[in-house]
Formats: sequence, structure tokens, C-alpha cells
Amino acid sequence: MVHLDARSGVAPYVQLVHQVRQALRLGLLAEGDRLPTVKDVAASVAINPNTVLKAYRELEYEGLVAKKQGAGTFISGTLGDDSLSEHQPLRRELQLWLDRARAAGLGEESIEALSTSTPAPGPGSSRRTRRGAACRR
Repeated sequence: MVHLDARSGVAPYVQLVHQVRQALRLGLLAEGDRLPTVKDVAASVAINPNTVLKAYRELEYEGLVAKKQGAGTFISGTLGDDSLSEHQPLRRELQLWLDRARAAGLGEESIEALSTSTPAPGPGSSRRTRRGAACRR
């Protein structure tokens, strides 16, 4: 489940932390689940074990994991919320949108650019969008 993108410009330990946090948000990891050993993660993505230790320490500092001597590192906190039941229908809708985007000729980088440039709805977000769009033209 662990993967690293060497071209992202994001430090490997930060990528590991983000992946665990994302798995918690999506309900893929829950309290009591055991994380892979430092040795297993380091071997699977070919990085220094100290990098994995740094990620696990960061997660521990955030209260998301706890080490149990001789047993491993376990999830001890959660980032999920009551919206987990809505994930599957939203995932299906997103998959349909992605299929339409690809059919329209958008590549992965264009899809990512479109996604990250679309502001989350909130107070005043439409005004910021219009101003930002006008500046780009």
C-alpha cells in the first residue's frame, strides 16, 4: 500500500505521513490496526529505515499511532468522521467524472491541474475564483 513518488519534490517521510493520514480519512485504517514494520516499508520502497522511523515518529507526535514494545506500531487515533458512509457513492461519481475527462482527451496531469485549481466551496470562493481567472487571462 505504500508508494513514493521521487519526482514529486515532497520528502519521502512526508509522503509516508500523508499516505497514513489519507488511509485514516478514507477508513482504510482504523484504531488498533498495525502498520507495516519499519524494515518492511523500507524494503518495499527502497528507502533508509530512518526515513520510515521519522514518519512514524511524526504520526506518533500527532497522536495517530502508538508504539507497543516488541509488537509494532499501531493506529491509536482517527481522522475519519461520519461522512465515511458517503465515500462509496461519491467515489462512483468521481470515477464517472474521471472517465468523462479522459474521454474528452485530458491526461493525468491535466486532470490533476484541474482538480487542484478548483477551489473548495466556501464563503467568498466564487469571488476569488473570478478574480483569479481574470488575472490569468
